[in-house]
Amino acid sequence: MSGQYPTTPVFESVSFTSKFYNLSSTSLSGRTQVRNIGGQRWEFSAKYSRLSVEEFAPIMAFLMLQKGSNETFTIILPQISHKKGASTGTVKANLTTTRQIGATDITVDGLTGGTLKAGDVFKFANHTKVYMITEDLSANGTLKFQPPLVANVPNNVNVTKDGVPFTVRLDNDVQAYDLGSASLLDFEIDFIEAI
Repeated sequence: MSGQYPTTPVFESVSFTSKFYNLSSTSLSGRTQVRNIGGQRWEFSAKYSRLSVEEFAPIMAFLMLQKGSNETFTIILPQISHKKGASTGTVKANLTTTRQIGATDITVDGLTGGTLKAGDVFKFANHTKVYMITEDLSANGTLKFQPPLVANVPNNVNVTKDGVPFTVRLDNDVQAYDLGSASLLDFEIDFIEAI
């Protein structure tokens, strides 16, 4: 892992995608069968408004350190990583036994006020994977989420619910930018979650 993506300048826009992996087949009669083969990842494209060469230089230097898609790094997306709900407290897994891979809910405690909102993302301290809350939770209890767990969760693991860092890599090995006559440039970049 090679650091955290620069937080300034901020993105003008982010296109955020959830990708599940399914196999499907359709018969001549029109019947479709779909089977989930497991796995999900987040993919996103980010676009900057016009940047000066000085503003862009630290970004390009960071990208050079990644050697294309070779390295992984973390990124906090202002538009996605911050909670919408006004939840307070240090939320932790509250388990009698380890929650196993494949589960889509977990018992938590430490929520002292507010709500964990459906649509917000979070991360377990022992995971690189980011999950999305699927039902509001306003008190200690069962936190429901998708995709299913990709690693076990033991008791007392912290839940990061705000400023959630995504572990990612660049989606391709080529990074190009257009430099205009006013020494301003346009730049868009693609990331994929690295699990």
